[in-house]
Amino acid sequence: MMVSFNEAVSAYSQLGSVAGKATGNSGTTTPLSGGSGEGGDFTEALKEATEGAIETMRGGEEQSYKATMGNADMNEVVMAVSKAELTLQTVVSIRDKAVQAYQDILRMPI
Repeated sequence: MMVSFNEAVSAYSQLGSVAGKATGNSGTTTPLSGGSGEGGDFTEALKEATEGAIETMRGGEEQSYKATMGNADMNEVVMAVSKAELTLQTVVSIRDKAVQAYQDILRMPI
């Protein structure tokens, strides 16, 4: 299943707003929304997005491990694994678009 770039950005924005509510942040500004976030620059936004993706993936791994040990609620496991899968699809889609943009730049005449 291939996820389009717009779907990935939309999913990332929704995930960011859910995460913001869980941590007490407003969730109104995401690194990809073009708003002036707390970091203020692209590098900081990219770093925050990467750290968020890593944490989501770790959460899925932890829940999977707990499930194999018999110490987890299956609903939590399914939710964590689904979030991890969506995060992975988002990261891959963004990577593909970045590579495509780089290749387009290389093809430009000087």
